[in-house]
Amino acid sequence: MAKTNMIERDKRRVLAAKKYAVVRASLKEKIRSPKTSAEDRQAAQAKLQALPRDASPTRQRNRCAITGRSRVCTASSGWRAPRFARSPRAARFPGLPRRAGRSHNDEHD
Repeated sequence: MAKTNMIERDKRRVLAAKKYAVVRASLKEKIRSPKTSAEDRQAAQAKLQALPRDASPTRQRNRCAITGRSRVCTASSGWRAPRFARSPRAARFPGLPRRAGRSHNDEHD
């Protein structure tokens, strides 16, 4: 299991990214536009930098929906890869190979 404060921090980042999404998109569009003057572009960059860092969607982590762990999480299923492979649901996803052998994490019979 992941630490609870890390999971809560990620939830706050998701909310901040949603809150500032429109503002960030408009500022980034001004910065990218070739029609924008140098002064306006510089002002837009300053406003973008003044936004909270957590408002950027790149600061979010993919987390396992079950355990909350951030590493080895598949974006398509939302599960950690080892847990996903051990689950009975793994056979239901098309294109996902079934596991051939046992890993060291499995319980021995």
